[in-house]
Amino acid sequence: MADKANKYPEGVPGKFYVDDQCIDCDLCRETAPANYKRNDDGGHSYVYKQPENDAELKLCQEALEGCPVEAIGSDGE
Repeated sequence: MADKANKYPEGVPGKFYVDDQCIDCDLCRETAPANYKRNDDGGHSYVYKQPENDAELKLCQEALEGCPVEAIGSDGE
């Protein structure tokens, strides 16, 4: 389960975040490309834009549920 205390600092504030368990598998970036990007230097994903509509919200939730190491979190904000 993702830990908000260990989330990557480049992620924008809001409901979804990625923590330091990320293994750079690309699943979230493929599932919700409008919301997740890769940090090339760090080799991990982060949330660069929180979902702005129901379609993006659904895809971000799908990425969270599909993450193989549970590095994506949702704190409800």
